[in-house]
Amino acid sequence: MSIIYLPNILLSISRNPVTALGFPLALGVLSGTPTAKVVRGPWYNNLLFPPGRVPRQVFPIVWPLLYLCKSMGYASHIAVKVLDVSVSSSSRSSLTFGLALYYAQLCMNLAWTPLFFGYKQVGVALIDSILMVGTTLYATKLFDGPTHSRTTYLLVPYCGWLCFATYLNAGIWWLNRKRRSGKDV
Repeated sequence: MSIIYLPNILLSISRNPVTALGFPLALGVLSGTPTAKVVRGPWYNNLLFPPGRVPRQVFPIVWPLLYLCKSMGYASHIAVKVLDVSVSSSSRSSLTFGLALYYAQLCMNLAWTPLFFGYKQVGVALIDSILMVGTTLYATKLFDGPTHSRTTYLLVPYCGWLCFATYLNAGIWWLNRKRRSGKDV
């Protein structure tokens, strides 16, 4: 695996624990703010949902906790701190690629809410979610060895929640794929 270039600004964001935690939280808040109106509207309330759906009020609690409470943001902080002192080229390569994947999944996470709630493109949001899960699982794997599993313990709850959210997205897409109400589901 070759070393991937990451702009210094991305490394700087993760290097500082405050910005490492705050950056994904701020992106999540920006992305999720328009959601409140949609989940009270007819489009969302007329969707069919798969079994296991949690009340909609859980999502605005869980996502910030995952962003903030030493999950994804703090894992990126640990990864950069280990990268800063790592002399092994394989560790540096794994950490750099893992950090690139971390920022890629942040972008996918940022895109998911407008895709699903804004444009009501449930199928496109599902593709985004599947890619996000794969990217995050692989980043978790890449971080594991060089960080002696410290990042893995932080990212496992996030990976689990992403898998659950992807299941919900897939179920909503499947159950509503032939319905047409306003925009295509």
